[in-house]
Amino acid sequence: MNRFLSNAVNNIDSKGRVSVPAMFRQVLAAKGFSDLYALQSIAHPAIDVGGMDLLERYESRMAREDPFGETFADMSLFAYGDGAFLKFDAEGRITVTDFIRAHTGITDKVVFVGRNDFFQLWEPERFEAHRAEARQRLQAMRPGAAQ
Repeated sequence: MNRFLSNAVNNIDSKGRVSVPAMFRQVLAAKGFSDLYALQSIAHPAIDVGGMDLLERYESRMAREDPFGETFADMSLFAYGDGAFLKFDAEGRITVTDFIRAHTGITDKVVFVGRNDFFQLWEPERFEAHRAEARQRLQAMRPGAAQ
């Protein structure tokens, strides 16, 4: 399996560390990633996390823009200014830094949410609210759904 799939809630320990779910660590290992690239989601109070392929995807998109233009400047601010590298410790944990907490509202628990080629870190209640809204939007799109 080489996709981030499902979701899991893990507790943050007293030192601010949280275990990345084994199923997500397996995907990262299969892809050969030992470091994580993380950035603050533009649309949600979540952190997008993946391997170097996630950063490379943003860099590839930026390369198509005028390096002196506003779009390039905005994208580089997003990819670099709102990004950080996360390191695993020997037990497969990452530290939940102020960078993560300030954007997400995470306090003592983290929801890891699979998003195919990356995953997200969410505060549990915010994730549940977002998931309910997403489900409603999808249900409204079904044929025969009341508009």
